[in-house]
Amino acid sequence: MTPEQQQAIKTHLDAISAILYADSNPDAFQTLEDIELAVRDQVLTHVTPHIGFFFICSATGTKAGRIKTLKSTLGNLSITQKQADRLGCGSRSRLSPHLENCCLRLSANISYQDAALDIKYLTGVTVSSKTQQRLVHYQDFDQPIATADISELSADGGKVRRAVPQGEKSEWKDYKAIVSEAGIVASFNQNDIIVNWANKQPLAKPVTCLGDGHDGVWNIFKEISCEQDRREILDWYHLNQNLQKVGGSMKRLKQAEAYLWKGNVENAAALFTKLKKTSAVNFCKYLEKHKQRIINYEVCSRGGICSIGSGAVESGIKQIARRIKISGASWKSEHVGQVLAGASRFCKSAIQRG
Repeated sequence: MTPEQQQAIKTHLDAISAILYADSNPDAFQTLEDIELAVRDQVLTHVTPHIGFFFICSATGTKAGRIKTLKSTLGNLSITQKQADRLGCGSRSRLSPHLENCCLRLSANISYQDAALDIKYLTGVTVSSKTQQRLVHYQDFDQPIATADISELSADGGKVRRAVPQGEKSEWKDYKAIVSEAGIVASFNQNDIIVNWANKQPLAKPVTCLGDGHDGVWNIFKEISCEQDRREILDWYHLNQNLQKVGGSMKRLKQAEAYLWKGNVENAAALFTKLKKTSAVNFCKYLEKHKQRIINYEVCSRGGICSIGSGAVESGIKQIARRIKISGASWKSEHVGQVLAGASRFCKSAIQRG
């Protein structure tokens, strides 16, 4: 932008500012925030819609077609059907794409009512909680697509409260999620969604599958790739957590931890085989069940061969839980999948951040 253009903009803005200030109530300006909100409201009402329409007409090269009004982060925009088609706006939508994405991002983490309040505060645009809800339910959330071979998959599950008739006891149902370098995919009562997604992605050989001791996790992995192309690893932190639950001699626990860290399952189990208490017996059964999944964690960790913990998927589950476990929330079965998909879509997994 040339100095002449910059000066022209300043001249016009000074004139616009004077008009907007004259149309305001200066007595209401007690704090800087008061001024910020007042200026934003004036700009959204009188300035940015006109600028937006100018940009739309210039970009599309047409003013033809029936005019409709879209709520947007620029205020209420007038746009014709032909302009909307050329700019990729949905014919049925009454919200601009950017405003829709703002709503969806907030709805992925907080209640629809709070999303409506936050959208109003952050953008100055009113989008009701009912509209926020309908927006989520009408979305067709795309699953992530891997652009390179996936080397690691982590699976875990969580609980969601299903809506029941008034007076009946609440029901908590399981859902599953899987995380990779490509992103996170979650499903409710449909493990095949996760399995089919994973099998359609390019998978490394072998692909590392990380999980805790839950049977549901390993049942998912059984359906992914073929057995010889999977490296199944029991989450080290879950393994150590179960070890500590045995209790008793700290010396024995430290020795068992050292054995397990190097993948020596037999020596670790031998420390507990003579114990009669239930926790020790159950831990020995746990080791026997997962012994093929207990690796030399020290070598893998030191050499950077693969991850030894499923923290990525647990992080994703916690982010999803922030949405679906809001106090008092319960969900109809037909809506759980959409809410999970929306929460997953806007989750940033630990693998992606790393």
